[in-house]
Amino acid sequence: MNLFVKSALIKDPASNFNNKVCDVRVEKGMITAIGAKLEAKPSDTVFDASNAILSPGFFDLNCTSGDPGFETREDLNTLTDAALAGGFTGIAVMPGTKPVVQTSSAVAYVKNRTLDSMVDVYPIGAISLNNEGKELAELFDMHNAGAVAFADGNNPITDDGFMSRALQYAKGFNGMIFSFPENRSIAGKAMINESSNSIMLGMKGNPALAEEMQIARDIFLATYHDTSVHITSISTAGAVGLIKKAKKDGVKITCDVAAHHLLFTENELEGFDSNFKVKPPLRGKSDVKALIAGLKDGTIDAISSQHTPHEIEFKDVEFETAAYGMIALQTVLNVLLKAGLDPELIVDKLSVAPRKILNLSAVTINEGSSANFVAYDAEAEWGYNSSNNRSRSENSPLLGTQLIGKVLLTVNKNKMSKYE
Repeated sequence: MNLFVKSALIKDPASNFNNKVCDVRVEKGMITAIGAKLEAKPSDTVFDASNAILSPGFFDLNCTSGDPGFETREDLNTLTDAALAGGFTGIAVMPGTKPVVQTSSAVAYVKNRTLDSMVDVYPIGAISLNNEGKELAELFDMHNAGAVAFADGNNPITDDGFMSRALQYAKGFNGMIFSFPENRSIAGKAMINESSNSIMLGMKGNPALAEEMQIARDIFLATYHDTSVHITSISTAGAVGLIKKAKKDGVKITCDVAAHHLLFTENELEGFDSNFKVKPPLRGKSDVKALIAGLKDGTIDAISSQHTPHEIEFKDVEFETAAYGMIALQTVLNVLLKAGLDPELIVDKLSVAPRKILNLSAVTINEGSSANFVAYDAEAEWGYNSSNNRSRSENSPLLGTQLIGKVLLTVNKNKMSKYE
């Protein structure tokens, strides 16, 4: 593939051309030249990026496929198609499948199924067998097979002793444990944030305390074992405060926040739209403000999609019986732009930091580097609908709306995808 990207504004803190408008030449998957007023070759495919920002390809730390077992909601092909359309060239896939990704052969299945994909797909193995939090899965074998981390998806590890053993065991081979922050005994079966809003809606609330107690526990365990832990999908101001203090105290802790928690609040639930039913629940405006502040001051390391597809029969039902989660890979960029994040913060939290957390090779826009980047127009408007939705599922509150910010081009593995 020979590609000539013309007049792009480069946003990459590791690039020698950061914040400069440049032409970029790609030959056989490698960036061979960057500069102003380069000349395209006759064999080049020319892409005019005059109004576009060029950043290293995005990387998602938390998305879910249905493959194997639930291919009717999402398979690995539709998952990677949605990722590419959202500007993601790398994804870490949660083990919430059937069978659960809990063996080396299951990890190999995910890797082999996506060998030819433009997207770099990294399996996350289960911490416990069947994500039940009772017996350790084959962590070391999965690590050797290519699992980049371990998680039980959106299932919290409720047993403190089990979590302690998991952290201690993973430390032996530098494995990364992802912890979902919910104390189930406090949260109970509550489905929305505990506040005056939950009282008004007549529903039991899930308090911030449930999230913060679980994070406090994980901080104590990580400190005790002198090991690292990653908290995925934090959602409260208190969580930001706990993690900020832990980092200051030298605890080896990282965290991410789902994009929807940076924009949507519990007020969206007044219409009982089940597409807004997520876990952790949407919180208050003060929490959103604290989360964005935490991104800016470095407390929150990364942003994830928490892409969770479901068939229509699991979402087009009464709110109380609807499944948790929304599809999001294709719309993360739009949500972040609407939330007011600037391109510098987006590239750090969506491209640089996620790979750093997983100890993956950095992606950069420099001469001699592999071409792995996304071009997007931060001001372009487009309609998100069933015809251009790349996911197999449609559980998104943004379907049928006009969005600002459009991915125009994604490049990786000597391939490219262009979007009109």
